[in-house]
Amino acid sequence: MELEIVKINKPEELNIILGQSHFIKTVEDIHEIIVQSVPNIKFGFAFCESSGRCLVRVSGNDEELKKIASDNALRIGCGHSFFIILKDAYPINILNQIKNVPEVCRIFCATANQVEVIVAKTSQGRGILGVVDGLAPKGIEEEEDVKWRKELLRKIGYKL
Repeated sequence: MELEIVKINKPEELNIILGQSHFIKTVEDIHEIIVQSVPNIKFGFAFCESSGRCLVRVSGNDEELKKIASDNALRIGCGHSFFIILKDAYPINILNQIKNVPEVCRIFCATANQVEVIVAKTSQGRGILGVVDGLAPKGIEEEEDVKWRKELLRKIGYKL
């Protein structure tokens, strides 16, 4: 077995969701869930098929985001993994709905941070072992950090 680190390539301001599913039907089901959940959301979706033609299946409503999703999915190259990239929305807006799609097995991360995917390569194929999501903590928040956090959540509309 070989281990590889695959760095996700994405614009800094965009969010991603990386997960694993078990059936090609995931492509249409997740597309439908996303557009039903957030009006005007822009997204790209890519799914790594792991049998048959073993293609990266692509969907979405923004050509640039579809390209980012499919490029990252191909580089990760792990069967039944999926990659979603979002614009004009956050993962919190669609994450529970995606987790409830019957084919979805797990979510590895949902973030705007830079991500590294830890991939194992065997003679059969490739699998995601886990992810490194962002940076390591540098300390514990203090009063001014709490104030900043609360202000941010109100600024982006998630708290009153």
